[in-house]
Amino acid sequence: MTAGVFLYTFYELSSIVIRIVMLCYIPQRHSPTTAMSWLLVIYFWPWPGFLLYIAFGSTALPRERIERHEALLRTLTADRATFRRILDDESHWLPEELVRFGALGKKLGDMCITTGNSFVLIDREEEFLKSLCADIDGAKESVHLLYYIFALDSMTERLFASLEGAAARGVECRLLVDALGAKPFLKKDASRLRTAGVRVEKALPQGLLRRTATTARYDLRNHRKIAVIDGRIGYTGSHNVTEPSYGGKAGGRLWKDLSFRLTGPVVLQLQGVFMEDWYVETRELLPTERVFPRPERTGRAILQTVPSGPSYPLQNYQRLVVAALHGAKKRVVITTPYLIPDDELLHALETAALGDVRVQLVIPERSDQFLVGSAAKAYFDVLLDMGVEIYLFQDHILHSKTMTVDHSLAFLGTSNFDIRSFALNFELNLVLYGTDETSAIRMAQERYIAESRRLTAEEWSRRPRALRVVHGVTKLFSPLL
Repeated sequence: MTAGVFLYTFYELSSIVIRIVMLCYIPQRHSPTTAMSWLLVIYFWPWPGFLLYIAFGSTALPRERIERHEALLRTLTADRATFRRILDDESHWLPEELVRFGALGKKLGDMCITTGNSFVLIDREEEFLKSLCADIDGAKESVHLLYYIFALDSMTERLFASLEGAAARGVECRLLVDALGAKPFLKKDASRLRTAGVRVEKALPQGLLRRTATTARYDLRNHRKIAVIDGRIGYTGSHNVTEPSYGGKAGGRLWKDLSFRLTGPVVLQLQGVFMEDWYVETRELLPTERVFPRPERTGRAILQTVPSGPSYPLQNYQRLVVAALHGAKKRVVITTPYLIPDDELLHALETAALGDVRVQLVIPERSDQFLVGSAAKAYFDVLLDMGVEIYLFQDHILHSKTMTVDHSLAFLGTSNFDIRSFALNFELNLVLYGTDETSAIRMAQERYIAESRRLTAEEWSRRPRALRVVHGVTKLFSPLL
């Protein structure tokens, strides 16, 4: 037998073995939709598909990361005074029709309803950085930042200077960035901040086929965006720390974001999420008496933090969104840069629309990611048939992640409305309860709709056949995107 014949025989026999073994293994560990996508890849490309599954197939976290998460919860529970500041429930302030929903949010995200908050919505990168820098310049105790993308450029130079100035004043500055999203910063510019006295650490460090103590998968990322100053001022939303064209990534188009500047008790919940991520990555337990000051009531907003990610046993944010859709009575508006719904979200959208709820989706007309944008378009047919209104945001990349339900419930945060955000990434979202809170988000959504054009079913039915094929093929892989 020649070497060529031997290799061919080995490849064919091993391919059959891979198909059979994975057919038995994968369906036990994934939803039917995800399992079918993986099995399809492995059936046509056994060895490449098998290697891809080894690298990207499992969402399970290493035991050490789970143990660190549980250890921190035990520490906070033992410190009852601190624990009450973060997790004491104030759901009695909710309207009666939202009490059960608030309880669901607490059970899914381990964070209670907080009252006495105030917030300012920020929709421009310049304004976001100006406000954040001003708060860092006034910091007295600590500055804690957690971002997926963190870059040095002409617009963020001032933020670097503010961090350097804060560290020089003796303020404890900690910066945690995603190892993949902030990779250029970690290679080139992190040393500048470290030299100034800023603690810089990376979240989820990982090689393509290398496990670490905190992650087992290369594309499992920390997508959160959090800033907490002195435990009293917080920021979260869709803004990353970079100029709005992301270095010309989308041909000069700008990212359109929406974030909160927050004060009040909810800031301690953001601090708690940062504290957990910092502890998991560094094993440094921050002193609770310093990072959790007694909260000050600064307004009347009712807010709830919902962290999500693989460390939670359920796709908790997805379940909360689906529950809100099932409870909708009149109108739902969703804005997201990436729309790849799983079966539960798709059915909830369809059910709401069929129940005479006006459902409006606002997404970019041109995505910055071809595969994700193409897969999203594959769902347009069924959504339009069910009466969902689809608006295509013009000229730029709509990166704001929001949802409003009727006039008393709203969501804003870092999570896209796609399978990756629901099941894989570590995300952070806020739930807003009440008419004033919801109307603030709805006003921003109305501006997005005004800058969009509505896609009709008639127009969509006229798209070229080649596009139909492309959309259909990419849809098959949507659970993997």
